[in-house]
Parts: sequence; C-alpha cells; structure tokens
Amino acid sequence: MRFMMLMIPKGYESAAPGTLPEADAVATMMKYNESLHKAGVLLALDGLHPPSMGARVSFTDGKPQVTDGPFSEAREVLGGYWMIQVKSREEAIAWASRCPAANNEVIEIRQVMELADFPADVCNAAAGLQDMQQQAGSTPKH
Repeated sequence: MRFMMLMIPKGYESAAPGTLPEADAVATMMKYNESLHKAGVLLALDGLHPPSMGARVSFTDGKPQVTDGPFSEAREVLGGYWMIQVKSREEAIAWASRCPAANNEVIEIRQVMELADFPADVCNAAAGLQDMQQQAGSTPKH
C-alpha cells in the first residue's frame, strides 16, 4: 500500500516568499528521511516553497482562472510530503509518529488510490493509466 504523508506546518500559509527551514531542522529531518530510506519504504519526498510563491488555477464554467499566492482563505497548507510504501495504515501511522516534527507541525496520512480499489468500469475508463504512471516513475517497481 502506498501512503502519502503530508507535512502541514502551522503558520506556513502566511510565510514570506523565499522562507526556508533552518539548517539544524533540515539535518534532524534528514536523519528521519534516512531511516525511511534504509527501511526500504521511501518512494519519494520533497519540501514545498510557501504558498506566497505559488498559484492556483480554478475552473468556472470550464474556464481557468489563475490566482497568485498567498491565498487569503488558506488555513492549512502543505510544507512537504513523503510517499511511502508499507503494509498497512497502522505502519504508515507508526512512521509518521517517528517524525521529528516541531510543535507547530501536523502530518496528515492519506492512502493512495490504486486501480484495484475501483470497479471494472472505472478501471476500463482509466486504461493506460498504469503505463503513464510507470513512465513518469510514480508507481512502485516490483
């Protein structure tokens, strides 16, 4: 099972452009990242720049509208993520619980939808998805 662990640092929604973590926090987090890697569960990870450097594309009547960050209505935003492959939701929770997160951080755990989770008609409609995912490198290679 693949799970995405989403880091939600409180206050990051209003962080100024170019805001970066402190070196000691990165060093501590790298030890955690290394433990995920050594255990063979880490598929991908990245930190994200603050929303003040981002954009949102929303659609009304099929027409895109671009809004530059920051986003005034945002209360919780992503600061980064890990994609892991583990045997269960409980194992994903155990890994998230080991994270050296600060007092102002939350990790949300979400299971990735697999084609096997859907009925046949949805799988047929998504024909070719697995090939695209493998070419993009977003599915685990067994």
